[in-house]
Amino acid sequence: MNRNDQDFIVQKIRTQYMEKDNSQKDLDLLRELDAEVKRPANIFGYTFGSISAIIMGAGMSLVMTDIGKHIGMKSTMVPGIIIGIIGMFMAIVNYPIYKRILTSRKEKYANRILELSEKIMNK
Repeated sequence: MNRNDQDFIVQKIRTQYMEKDNSQKDLDLLRELDAEVKRPANIFGYTFGSISAIIMGAGMSLVMTDIGKHIGMKSTMVPGIIIGIIGMFMAIVNYPIYKRILTSRKEKYANRILELSEKIMNK
């Protein structure tokens, strides 16, 4: 390990033990608030999107493979198309729902974030 790497590691560890001034604490609080705004929308978007992709894939599998016959279905075309369309519809509406959740969270936290950011910028 060369000298620059050692200095970097020492500085990184050292900053963890230094006292933070108020502007640094405010910046950390601002980051936490921003994450608090975005986290629920992101969790919903990823979860709902994954579920919709699985449903759409299940419908496609029924149409394109013989899985339905192995589970006892005589005709898999119509149910497969219906399940695939349901999954596709869910994937299409995922983004508008995500945006609606994010917008409502932004409106809820906007005043606190703007006050805190103004306080940080004026220091």
